[in-house]
Amino acid sequence: MTAAPQPVPFLKGHGTENDFVIIPDPEGRLELSAETVAWLCDRRAGIGADGVLRVVRSAADPAAREQAAGAEWFMDYRNADGSIAEMCGNGARVFAHYLRRAGLVKDAEFAVATRAGLRRVRFTGAAAGGGGDAGDGGEIVVDMGRAGLPAGPEPSVTVTVGSLSLPARHVDMGNPHAVAFVDRLEDAGRLLDPPGLAPAEAYPAGANVEFAVDRGPRHLALRVHERGSGETRSCGTGACAVAVAAARRDGLDPAADGRPAEYLVDVPGGRLRVTEAPDGTVTLAGPAVIVAEGTVHLPA
Repeated sequence: MTAAPQPVPFLKGHGTENDFVIIPDPEGRLELSAETVAWLCDRRAGIGADGVLRVVRSAADPAAREQAAGAEWFMDYRNADGSIAEMCGNGARVFAHYLRRAGLVKDAEFAVATRAGLRRVRFTGAAAGGGGDAGDGGEIVVDMGRAGLPAGPEPSVTVTVGSLSLPARHVDMGNPHAVAFVDRLEDAGRLLDPPGLAPAEAYPAGANVEFAVDRGPRHLALRVHERGSGETRSCGTGACAVAVAAARRDGLDPAADGRPAEYLVDVPGGRLRVTEAPDGTVTLAGPAVIVAEGTVHLPA
């Protein structure tokens, strides 16, 4: 006899329209296969999302057990195709917003465990009060860690879309990125398929690829192909990678000149604010919204 589908509580949220299915699993009892994650993220057959955020206590998951002393909750993030990702900036804000909304965390500042390490989050303005969504009434600020950059001032990789090949800069934000600056965002073409990357050995597990343009002084806009998800309406780690790449292009290096570099980054789903501090820490600020909740019957 085939087992009946398993009913599981879920929520749906987004950060600048980068959307996620949130699965509360405090004690780590669920086994989410890649196929199940892909089904949840399917916009026709499932709920539809760019990824899945499983909410589990750090002590209950082998991937985060070593971080349990620094963060009670682990953000187990999966891409839309079911693959595992190291970090997601928009997802971290939505994850933190859920924790406060559910009463699992009371403080306006706390740490979250991720596969890229501990990430501190801070609620500001009206969002710090804990009521409502962290949208127009305040921001959630995520400490994204330090950006990893290759040695040398020049772009280190090449991105190819269609017949167009562009120099790009490698930036590691806990997950890999290739940032290319273009004259028009339309130059990126259709981003349903992964852009080509060379040399191939630079990204053995693939990468997120950002195409960025200038909108004004320290004001950028981007489009992104997210590894495992395709083109998305926003990418938090991508916004950070673009801002860091733009800072170096613009001759700004906070660690060297002692002054923070802040950029506004427009994404198709809204606006984010990225700041690189003199100590090298990159922070991402923006909204997070929960739009629905219910029960989903997972495939047997």
